[in-house]
Amino acid sequence: MSEDPGAAAVGRIGVFPEALDWDKSGGLLPVVVQDADNLRVLMLGYMDRDALQATLSRRLVTFYSRRKQRLWTKGETSGHVLELVDIQADCDADALLVLARPHGPTCHLQRPSCFEAAPHAAAVPPPRTLEPDIGFLAQLDELVARRERERPQGSYTTKLFEAGVRRIAQKVGEEGVETALAGVAQNDEQLLGEVADLVYHTTVLLHARRLSLADAVAVLEERHAQRAGG
Repeated sequence: MSEDPGAAAVGRIGVFPEALDWDKSGGLLPVVVQDADNLRVLMLGYMDRDALQATLSRRLVTFYSRRKQRLWTKGETSGHVLELVDIQADCDADALLVLARPHGPTCHLQRPSCFEAAPHAAAVPPPRTLEPDIGFLAQLDELVARRERERPQGSYTTKLFEAGVRRIAQKVGEEGVETALAGVAQNDEQLLGEVADLVYHTTVLLHARRLSLADAVAVLEERHAQRAGG
């Protein structure tokens, strides 16, 4: 994989790893975990890019342990895993909210939550499942547009825009080659990661040229209409 600080598996349910602000906190994002069924806050942890990739690919919530200095899947010794249901970024793309179904107590004191008095609802509507959310591309498009306008310091997207169109186009070419290679020589997880990188960098290139994903979708719709009419 390339040196990109946001490189990771494709975020299929409301989080796009490339768009997260990994630099703000030294590569670690705080993660609040809630019970998907009653919304009780279960714990707070931290993820780096590899932990997020492992969480998305294995569907088991995985953190980066600052004490052990390694990835740590919740319940790897006790069996009390957290089964991933949903994951989303906050408005600044520097913190994550995870909805999960706990298999056993979350707290090492054998309590349901690390926050003993954490409130919870008796029942909540079922959370959405892990089906791919294609509509998230619109959110990605808007996020990249906002990065282009605001240019926040420490953002990888800002660094790309400041490098200029030529460098962004070069990155799209590199990611295209890596995607093609992954398609013939790597597993599904690696291919999805490369496709995610390619979509992200292509979106940045479009906005660097004052275009957007919506413009590209409009072309696809027009072509489809022409072929359907013919």
